[in-house]
Amino acid sequence: MSARELIVLGTASQVPTRHRNHNGYLLRWDGEGLLFDPGEGTQRQMLRAGVAAHDIDRICVTHFHGDHSLGLAGVIQRINLDRVPHRVTAHYPASGQRFFERLRYATAYRETVALTEEPVAGDGAVLARTPAYTLEAARLSHPVESYGYRLIEPDGRRMLPERLAAFGVRGPDIGRLQRERALEIEGRTVTLEEVSEVRRGQRFAFIMDTRLCDGVSALAQGCDLLVIESTFLDEEEALAVEYGHLTAGQAARVAAGAGARHLVLTHFSQRYGDPSDFERQARAAGFEGQLTVAEDLMTVALPKRR
Repeated sequence: MSARELIVLGTASQVPTRHRNHNGYLLRWDGEGLLFDPGEGTQRQMLRAGVAAHDIDRICVTHFHGDHSLGLAGVIQRINLDRVPHRVTAHYPASGQRFFERLRYATAYRETVALTEEPVAGDGAVLARTPAYTLEAARLSHPVESYGYRLIEPDGRRMLPERLAAFGVRGPDIGRLQRERALEIEGRTVTLEEVSEVRRGQRFAFIMDTRLCDGVSALAQGCDLLVIESTFLDEEEALAVEYGHLTAGQAARVAAGAGARHLVLTHFSQRYGDPSDFERQARAAGFEGQLTVAEDLMTVALPKRR
């Protein structure tokens, strides 16, 4: 299986700092690349992280505040400059169509790549189905229309060696049984279900600027890797609600309640200097799984299957 990993390009909210760029995240998933929320400076961060324009198959924008979308102009122009040979699809809130068009055509350049616009127009929308994943979107709660995204790998089957041996299935017959789902072995029919178990597909969710809402819980449910904003520490919860954001403790409680395995906190206000405060509050809120406080240019692998 190809690598499944998140490359963090930027982790700042509102404005970049000396140590944190505007948002930007590339998810590698079985040879495909999904770029989420390219803020200002994303193109340069891609260069520093070893990410090429050719790595991008989809661009997913949660909303049209500048720290999540100002990098679109440069990224789209770079895709065209490098003559990316495959089609690139862009997802973004339909209400922001005018912003997307302004960014796409911010300056003069030569279009050489087929860029497909597929705006998100409804809560719970299924945006794409591929052999590797289904891409979904859910409405979030922010002053401007905002959506989170989730990838779900289809469930598969895990063959059980002791069951295969018990039913006398061996060698090339194992592959035949996987393809055909039933096979005659020594005068009896053996089904795939008798010698295998469900292998649950992996799940990834990306949740940016939002208050607590139904969409947050739905996207996070059962995630192997949950990337979620935690703009404020818990002491500023009232401010977070006012401006449509989450605190570290709120994000961690969402992850714990959803059974997320690996929580990645990001999108930090420039008012904070010590990242360990976010980890401390997330642990105090009851999250016991793997926890990462995101830093620019780090790579986070999806957890191994259970």
